[in-house]
Amino acid sequence: MRTMIIEKYGKDVPLLMAERPMPVIGEYDVLVAIHAASLNPIDFKVKEGKARLLLKYDFPLILGNDFSGVVVKAGGRVNEFKPGDEVYGRPRKGRIGTLADYIAVHRDDLSLKPRNLSFEEAASIPLVGLTTYQAFYDILNLQQGQKILIHAGSGGVGSFAIQLAKLMGAYVATTVSEKGYDLVKSLGADRIINYRNENFEELLSGYDAVFDTLGGAALEKSFRVLKPNGKIVSVSGVPNARFGQETRLGWWKTALLSLVSRKLTALERATRTSYHFLFMKPSGTQLTKIKEWIEAGRIIPVIDQVFKFEEAPQALKYLESGRAKGKVVVRIK
Repeated sequence: MRTMIIEKYGKDVPLLMAERPMPVIGEYDVLVAIHAASLNPIDFKVKEGKARLLLKYDFPLILGNDFSGVVVKAGGRVNEFKPGDEVYGRPRKGRIGTLADYIAVHRDDLSLKPRNLSFEEAASIPLVGLTTYQAFYDILNLQQGQKILIHAGSGGVGSFAIQLAKLMGAYVATTVSEKGYDLVKSLGADRIINYRNENFEELLSGYDAVFDTLGGAALEKSFRVLKPNGKIVSVSGVPNARFGQETRLGWWKTALLSLVSRKLTALERATRTSYHFLFMKPSGTQLTKIKEWIEAGRIIPVIDQVFKFEEAPQALKYLESGRAKGKVVVRIK
């Protein structure tokens, strides 16, 4: 089958098309013919080796973290899916590789595809949808009437997050450039801050939550907008000791995370808030809930551009440029 692989870590390492053996499925697995896959920042972070502390892979490595497609075969203990079913999913972290013609996925990581979406639209949802769902429900416990700041609202995660926050009844502020203004306005953002000429930390205060997709200085400044006992969830910041303990990384990795996140810990204490690093978990059950919202028209996919399979290297470079408004998708079939 056709795949897109890397042969080692590195920023300048090429993404190569290569023939690889067909996946072998276990009794709890489903073999899916992939029709489309979307790209996410985790893809170029994995490629560059920036996730090595948390993720360990062998080479050659097939990239890609979410997809949509059609079931070809189901394992002996799989009753939820059958050949011909249209599905979408996010494979677990040890089994990534959606830039390929086929993938073997555990049944728990799959859901039926929303009926009202194309394969390209459906492929844009799993990673950003699950990330936002787990941030809002599992960590922030976002409530109706609460105020949340969502960074980079016109990006892949941000464009989904604005919609889910509004669905949950929250007041949403977001940061964008002037090019993203119309998009986030159409998605329901209440307060739009142009990060090029406005400082969000000077304009916002008393917020219950921040959803950070940027890390760095934007994350550190975000502590200033929170009320006491407010929470920040980040997918781009530094993991802290709390994350190490919750995910049972072991004492030495947890100690290392405590050291590298000490500035964020100091900000937590100074502002009487809490900081959480999110490493999303696959969940077919949560994808089914997201599917229901999509089919009801309460959440729509936001796609910037669709690339051909052989254009996947260009697609990854385009995503890394930061210019995309919404998701970048690769059409496999």
